[in-house]
Amino acid sequence: MKTIECKAPAKVNYRLDVLRRRPDGYHDLRMIMQRIDLCDDIRISLSDTPGVRVSCGKEGVPDGPGNIAWRAADALLKLSGRSTGIDIQIVKKIPVAAGLGGGSSDCAAVLMGLNAILDLHLTDERLMEIGVTLGADVPFFIFKKTALAEGIGEKLAAVDAAAAWLVVVNPNLPVSTAWAYRNLQLTARKNEDIIPRFYGSVADICAILANDLEKVTIGKFPVIEQIKQQLLHEGAAGSLMSGSGSTVFGVFAEEAVARKAAEKFSRESNWFVAAVKTL
Repeated sequence: MKTIECKAPAKVNYRLDVLRRRPDGYHDLRMIMQRIDLCDDIRISLSDTPGVRVSCGKEGVPDGPGNIAWRAADALLKLSGRSTGIDIQIVKKIPVAAGLGGGSSDCAAVLMGLNAILDLHLTDERLMEIGVTLGADVPFFIFKKTALAEGIGEKLAAVDAAAAWLVVVNPNLPVSTAWAYRNLQLTARKNEDIIPRFYGSVADICAILANDLEKVTIGKFPVIEQIKQQLLHEGAAGSLMSGSGSTVFGVFAEEAVARKAAEKFSRESNWFVAAVKTL
């Protein structure tokens, strides 16, 4: 039976503006989203045993229908009309509930992988339509480019951003995205300013670093602000919390400086730390 192996990359938000609450309970957002080379490993196999099975073995990641990757496989299996079984193995390397989009990326990888091995020939646009019904960030990972994301995250436009090295630090504190949005106090402000589509240098990237959810999460977890300041002290040109947290990243122009900073964080803490490059 057919098998495919996929990489599911994490993301960071260079920008996350929460513009307004929508009548459907979601929020209109404006984000600059960047993939990084921290990836989950996913193996998808077709089976003679009907049904969808997901195995991960990571605390906080369900194996059954509660897993977004399971729901992606179930959606495409129903669309295919076939009675084959699907077995999915996920090796988690991206921290869970960390603001890095790991679950959404796994979902996108399963949609793209099954599209190939089930010979469905669905376009990326169609996969993105299916993906947004499963999770707001899923279309971004199918888009496969640095992007300006608007709406709930499904309206995507390509952005040209300079390559950079990031040091990603997660203090092992899971944060609920729903909790962060519930506790966000939206402020009246001029929010329709133009966001550039070109960032030719690390300095250009750092100039637009902003995250409206940061204040909420730092209020509960002050260590996030401490990590930001320490990253700057270790040579980052800029630092920001990604998504709803609790992951913080520092932006570096040079690999050697990034790796040195990551090594220091690793020595001095038991946190998740990685020096990664942008994709």
